[in-house]
Amino acid sequence: MTAHKEGDPTTLNRLYGRSKGKPLRAGQQDLVHTLLPQIAVPDEGPITAARLFGYDRPLHFEIGFGGGEHMAYRADMLPDHGFIGAEPFVNGVAQALVHVKEGGLANVRIQHGDALEVLDRVPDGALSFAYLLHPDPWPKARHAKRRMMNDGPVALIAAKLKQGGEFRFGTDHPVYVDHALMVMQRHTDKFEWLCEKPADFLTRPGGWPETRYEAKARRLGHEVWYFRYRRK
Repeated sequence: MTAHKEGDPTTLNRLYGRSKGKPLRAGQQDLVHTLLPQIAVPDEGPITAARLFGYDRPLHFEIGFGGGEHMAYRADMLPDHGFIGAEPFVNGVAQALVHVKEGGLANVRIQHGDALEVLDRVPDGALSFAYLLHPDPWPKARHAKRRMMNDGPVALIAAKLKQGGEFRFGTDHPVYVDHALMVMQRHTDKFEWLCEKPADFLTRPGGWPETRYEAKARRLGHEVWYFRYRRK
């Protein structure tokens, strides 16, 4: 992806933070070596449903899928849709591969690395859904430029969503909520917030499974917020 000036919140993000954690188990390592190359997003060229899955179908994109449980749940629920997930953390990729194998999910493609580089190669108006669930909050003010919810990524998501497509965002961090709402307020020409009352963003919508990050947040006593935006 083209380099952008750090500190400018209107540009796309670069990758921050670690990409590895605990050593992978033997079975996970085997999946990274064998299954991932079979379902990996191509390194170059346009990213279309026909190219990835053989024919045109509704396309979903998840930015930072964590352990992949949300992506796997949605892919199992919507077998005629195509799902692209991007995650820089190899342990998360390995966990997602387990979900794909155990669920027999032929409609999932995975990028181990930069989500925005892949998203940039999706044709404009091609996505039916985009997801950003429990991203790293980078809570310190000086790190605000590192948050995925910034003008550059949001504008890119808007460009890739078709009219009527949906962007879903979830977090348990109050600083991130305030920041995200401020950013989305600058993009009301592109997005309609699907919210009529507080319960709409305090209650998990149907078809939105609880992830391990959300479960951990609730164990810690955190509030969790759910946001849905429709592409105008």
